[in-house]
Amino acid sequence: MSIPLATIVAWLNRLMRIFRDLGDRLWAYVRSAPGTYVWLAVLFVTTVALHHMSPEFEQDFLRQRSTNIHELSNDPLRVLVQSAMWIDGGRWLPYAVLYTVFHAQAERWLGTARWLMVCVAAHVLATLISEGALLRAVHEGVAPQSAVNTLDIGVSYALAGVVAVLTYRIAPPWRYLYLAGVLVVYGLPLLSAPTFTDLGHFVSVLIGLACYPLVRGRGKAWNPKETVAALRG
Repeated sequence: MSIPLATIVAWLNRLMRIFRDLGDRLWAYVRSAPGTYVWLAVLFVTTVALHHMSPEFEQDFLRQRSTNIHELSNDPLRVLVQSAMWIDGGRWLPYAVLYTVFHAQAERWLGTARWLMVCVAAHVLATLISEGALLRAVHEGVAPQSAVNTLDIGVSYALAGVVAVLTYRIAPPWRYLYLAGVLVVYGLPLLSAPTFTDLGHFVSVLIGLACYPLVRGRGKAWNPKETVAALRG
């Protein structure tokens, strides 16, 4: 049984309209969180660059942009900025998902300026506190002297801070379930063989929660129950 050409053309036109609509919606979503996706684009470029480096050169290159004790002592502003432009491990796609789920939601809710304030506060303060704790451990002989040159780059502190501040985006009692999950995810590593990075992540969560003044006046909290009811109805 042959299908009339007119029917095939109609189907193709319908598919094109669907894809065009999806593309428009996707682009609208990206434009609603410009800071998130500009940052993600930078991470994509730098991740591609890492894949073209030899392992030896990559380690040396990243260490010079690392917020370790040595680099923070020499040029703190430079490394605090540069360390947030690279991903250790070279896997960009998981961050694309995490940025869309957390950063984009926070930026759309708070606005770009307030979202950026949360990111900067978490990244900078958690870095300084965790590296300060590591420096003390070195001085007390708990950590080796080589720890001053440890590799410490990435965007996870800013992400943890944003994950935490999103607690206030959710209406009670769901807010407390979300907060409990956040505290478990970032708190458990501190209970078993903690590292300075684990400390930095937990500090980032506390900083995100301390950013409550930034969320005032940002609209009604999201109620999952209302969303489910709307989908059913």
